[in-house]
Amino acid sequence: MPAASAAAACGDGRDEAERCLGPAGRLAAAVCLGAVGSLGFCSNLLVLLLFWRFPALRSPINLLLLNIALSDLLGCALGTPLGLAAGAAAAPGAACAWHGFATALCGIISLISLAVLSYERCCTMTRTAEPDTTNYRKAWTAIILSWTYSLLWTVPLLLGWSSYGPEGPGITCSVNWHSKDANNASYIICLFIFCLVIPFAIIVYSYGKLLCAVRQVSSMHRGLGRSRERRILLMVVVMVVCFLLCWLPYAAVALLATFGQPGLITPAASIIPAILAKSSTVYNPIIYVFLNKQFYRCFVALLRCNKFPQSSLPRLKKQQQNPGSEELLPKPNQAQKRDPERGAVGGLQEATCM
Repeated sequence: MPAASAAAACGDGRDEAERCLGPAGRLAAAVCLGAVGSLGFCSNLLVLLLFWRFPALRSPINLLLLNIALSDLLGCALGTPLGLAAGAAAAPGAACAWHGFATALCGIISLISLAVLSYERCCTMTRTAEPDTTNYRKAWTAIILSWTYSLLWTVPLLLGWSSYGPEGPGITCSVNWHSKDANNASYIICLFIFCLVIPFAIIVYSYGKLLCAVRQVSSMHRGLGRSRERRILLMVVVMVVCFLLCWLPYAAVALLATFGQPGLITPAASIIPAILAKSSTVYNPIIYVFLNKQFYRCFVALLRCNKFPQSSLPRLKKQQQNPGSEELLPKPNQAQKRDPERGAVGGLQEATCM
């Protein structure tokens, strides 16, 4: 979470931090962080419960959603208690370092997984061949690489390339944003490029290409195609805007804290981007899971204590679910043959849990 340059003025101690933000401000920030952590934990736990309850959801591309939910769940479960312990401490220590490590690790895993998910969606929707719904190798490879990539950017701080420390008014801990030496500045620049700019560029490119493909299909089906084009455009806009809302203020304050003048960002201002970044653990399951018709129907079935009908299981297991993009894009070589009312997405039928 971005540490404002004013953090240096606040000091690392609890008494100095309280004078900088005030007891009421620290309490309000702690309540907000606790609420975000609790909501994120519950929503992502529900996603894991759906995966456990309904085996038909366990398609290769949905494993990426499972990875996002798991990383967000761990971020909430580990980050919030350690953050409260670090914020209550009089000086940074092991709790602060591990809190920073846990939140950074899970945050980067989530960001990389979102980028991989967008690229895989684009490839699945635009390829001419039918997707192999039984091949889990690519999905597991992507998951392992996301964890490895995140470890490559979070472990070095424990070994001396930059460090973890208090941020803002000292309530939470993250990367040591306010240190201006070359060792720290080099890490911040690399982190900004490789863990924010590149994933965001992949997301924009992938969804932009997907939208262009949908427009091509829409020209073949004037009425229904236009409606689908508007739906996927709305989906893309929501995903990109929420990504920017969560991470752009955080990145901007972090860069200002590292390269700007001391005292440019107040403690109160520095904690707001931190809360927005943590709120991604709440937005992700809503946008990527519960706005997906397959997951939503499974969620309704879970509330009603229903199970998949045995007769529908073989059909469902053969379907490759492409979350958030159902009914939108037939295969290019089959666009004229398929009935658009059937809702095929490259051979992917809408799955139901009812």
